[in-house]
Amino acid sequence: MQLDDALRQISDIRHQMARSEVFRGYRSVTVGVSGVLGLLAAGVQPRWVASPAIELDRYLGLWLSVAAASAIVAGAEMLWSQRGAGPGLVRERTLLAVEQFLPSVVVGALLTLVIYRAAAQVAWMLPGLWALVYGLGVFASYRLLPAQVFWVGSYYVLCGCGCLVWVQGDNAFSPWQMGISFGGGQALGAAILYWTLERTDVSSSLD
Repeated sequence: MQLDDALRQISDIRHQMARSEVFRGYRSVTVGVSGVLGLLAAGVQPRWVASPAIELDRYLGLWLSVAAASAIVAGAEMLWSQRGAGPGLVRERTLLAVEQFLPSVVVGALLTLVIYRAAAQVAWMLPGLWALVYGLGVFASYRLLPAQVFWVGSYYVLCGCGCLVWVQGDNAFSPWQMGISFGGGQALGAAILYWTLERTDVSSSLD
């Protein structure tokens, strides 16, 4: 019984240590790549999906492909960063980061499915809702990240509100609402990660 208590206490201590450490599994290059993918998709959308309101399948296919590619790149980077780390704090922090961000991904997927299947007439709201949900995901996990990441979450929330307020009617499904919100948000995140974490790592290695 005492051994079980001791093991639980050790697990709790490791969990608290993982919370107190800055998570370094997100890298500026991979985050920046996802932003570039968003900007490229915004440029491609007018040719690929001429009438998004009518071709909702193609519109969703384009942007969900960008989301999937971004998730794959980020996941591959996390796996690579913890190679050989074993069951230590690196893996603990990675699991914690995934647990904190995953609910926003699930909610975003469910919102998309429900609107696509049952309320296609309000599908123009999806870019704004995606930005809001993504912003909430950033807020949920930013305590593991540099404090400046707070501004990334704020950027997404503001973009989401802007999309819902201003991008309606003839402007609905404008490719640049996704380009500005997702592409711009990821670019901001990449810049913050580089400036607060990776730049200092490079400086330290040169000293």
